[in-house]
Amino acid sequence: MKIAVMGGDGFVGWPTALHLSSKGHEVHILDNLSRRWIDTELGVQSLTPMDSIQERTRIWHAQTGRRIHFHLIDLARDYELLKGWLAESRPDAVVHFAEQRAAPYSMKSDRHKNYTVNNNVNASHNLLNALVEIGLDAHVVHLGTMGVYGYSTVGAAIPEGYLPVGIETMDGETARQEILYPANPGSIYHMTKCLDQLLFQFYARNDGVRITDLHQGIVWGTHTDQTRLHPQLVNRFDYDGDYGTVLNRFLIQAAIGYPLTVHGTGGQTRAFIHIQDSVRCIEIALGNPPERGSRVEIFNQMTETHRVRDLAALVSKLTGAEIAWLPNPRKEAPENDLVVRNDKFLSLGLEPTTLGEGLLEEIVDVAKKFAYRVDRSRVPAVSAWTKDIGRTINRDPEGKQLKSVS
Repeated sequence: MKIAVMGGDGFVGWPTALHLSSKGHEVHILDNLSRRWIDTELGVQSLTPMDSIQERTRIWHAQTGRRIHFHLIDLARDYELLKGWLAESRPDAVVHFAEQRAAPYSMKSDRHKNYTVNNNVNASHNLLNALVEIGLDAHVVHLGTMGVYGYSTVGAAIPEGYLPVGIETMDGETARQEILYPANPGSIYHMTKCLDQLLFQFYARNDGVRITDLHQGIVWGTHTDQTRLHPQLVNRFDYDGDYGTVLNRFLIQAAIGYPLTVHGTGGQTRAFIHIQDSVRCIEIALGNPPERGSRVEIFNQMTETHRVRDLAALVSKLTGAEIAWLPNPRKEAPENDLVVRNDKFLSLGLEPTTLGEGLLEEIVDVAKKFAYRVDRSRVPAVSAWTKDIGRTINRDPEGKQLKSVS
């Protein structure tokens, strides 16, 4: 297939582009390189040294003989350029990663909220609009988030996208139908993913666009089979308080002797997936497109769930790192359970990579290797969901005020 990977220079986009290219697909990366500009804005860099996208693709060709083509296009702002490229290239599928992906970044200020909404919603709508305008029947695979479901305890497993409901009719009967699982975003970033869902539902129903929406958990890990082929193919590794995902952050903190920062009680349960499984799920979704005219296909792209405090305890046991209990900058329940259905990917052959000491040690080794690149002042999470977060008193499950512990 000819596949366009929108946002293919990013944390999940780059290893996905490599993975698909290794499978023999013709891969084109469309990216505005905004994630690199955000590094400059925040004054922080990837833990792993990243070459330019041109050098990365050159090394890939030298190592494998396969070419990945790069096109500098801003999906959110260059609609005519995007439409022209799609009309000329006519890819069979589009993998859509071209969205600002960090909840903390989206909540930093009013400017960051506006940027996240403008970038994410416009990028999704411009893509769908262009496909319809040029009459291109390309399968769209979108990387969404488990966060569209929210993180409250409902006492039942979260289904894959749709919820069967009964509605009482005027004559007292019960009408049965399936609806999108009620959205419950916890940040501006998550809200844009909820808006994406509505855009997808409209374009699938109104114009027959074939769409798969992947509600992904938190990605952990560094390497995939392809990024291991050469040091310059390494994936980015974010450790800062805005972009670093929780498990990767714990591991870099342990590697540099920084206390593991657990916010609130640490009772937040989250869904997780290893980066190798993430790229494999993209491949599976591409190989199983919905029929034209059918509803949006939704997968829960995760393999396991863990409480944050349990992850901290695991990393602490593995590395000897101390745990620091801090106020929670997010506006969320201090404790939640999370039970998620992921039957579709399992039935299509996904063999999950679960949390294990070997993989954790691999990440710690990477962190130690590049520890000299860490700016310790950028490790804490400072973006707050409410203005008065500094006055919040957090307490553990037994009601005691939280404090630093070893």
